[in-house]
Amino acid sequence: MKQIEVVAAIIRDSEGRIFATQRGYGEWKDWWEFPGGKMEEGETPEEALKREIWEELDTRVAVERLVQTVEWDYPAFHLTMHCYLCHVESGHLLLKEHEAARWLRADELESVGWLPADRDLVSKLKKLSDHG
Repeated sequence: MKQIEVVAAIIRDSEGRIFATQRGYGEWKDWWEFPGGKMEEGETPEEALKREIWEELDTRVAVERLVQTVEWDYPAFHLTMHCYLCHVESGHLLLKEHEAARWLRADELESVGWLPADRDLVSKLKKLSDHG
């Protein structure tokens, strides 16, 4: 089975809200995800995440810490997704590839249709916010 390794940004604002993006293309168009993308040869996950967020959202992020690595089997490939807590350093989260985006409070996280691989992370984020 094909293996794909990606990084994802859990971008949190000063109010504790999480930035979610809606895919504007491909097989999973209209599903919601944490922004990010594929790592390139020789990149660390943190470098890949900063590059991807700059390319997709015209924004510089500070990577704080790894929250979870998700392993997920889609029908056509196995996904390894390294999910990092981040915050905006500069920029305005301009949507270049996504069709929509929302800032979601913990109690709103399940109000959008997340990609299957992102659902475990959403549950974990809800639990983390419930406990401070």
